[in-house]
Amino acid sequence: MKLPHITFLALVITFVATLAQAQQPDWIPQGIERLGQNASSRTEFTLDHSMLVFASKLDQDDEDLRRVIAGVDGVSVHIYRFPKPGMYDSEALSSVREGYHAAGWKHLVSTHDKDGGSGATDLWIRFENKAIRNVAVLFAGKKQLDLIAVSGSISPLDLVHLGGHFGIPKIEGGVIIPVPGIDR
Repeated sequence: MKLPHITFLALVITFVATLAQAQQPDWIPQGIERLGQNASSRTEFTLDHSMLVFASKLDQDDEDLRRVIAGVDGVSVHIYRFPKPGMYDSEALSSVREGYHAAGWKHLVSTHDKDGGSGATDLWIRFENKAIRNVAVLFAGKKQLDLIAVSGSISPLDLVHLGGHFGIPKIEGGVIIPVPGIDR
């Protein structure tokens, strides 16, 4: 390869990488990376529609999953584990919650441990033309934070079909089935 071709290729790669970083979807809250600052373990990924379609082909027998994926634009999963209870930044957590509120999301569910414990689950949805457009679930445990956000044309039943796939907890009979070996 000649030097001008290498230079051009390097510029294209730099441009694409910069563009990819600059285009964080609006359904992923700003400041999410601050939540995992002190995490001893992080699992984070965002799958766009084409990646979801490809991944859903791995489970050829699940017609419901493929039907749901057809209407999903993306899934973003952020799982943080901490060595000790309460090590996540509570201000960053409040900022994420406020970010959803400021963006016009509806806060449907908020559960907290009795006696002021550190466990809390929040569920937000965003409507578009009287239909659910985005869903986000945030679980704050003693030693973990989990945020799962789904964008697209989805229904609550669709979330059940997504459960057990793409980092979304499996849901059976309306109850989230815990993953063995994870202390919530």
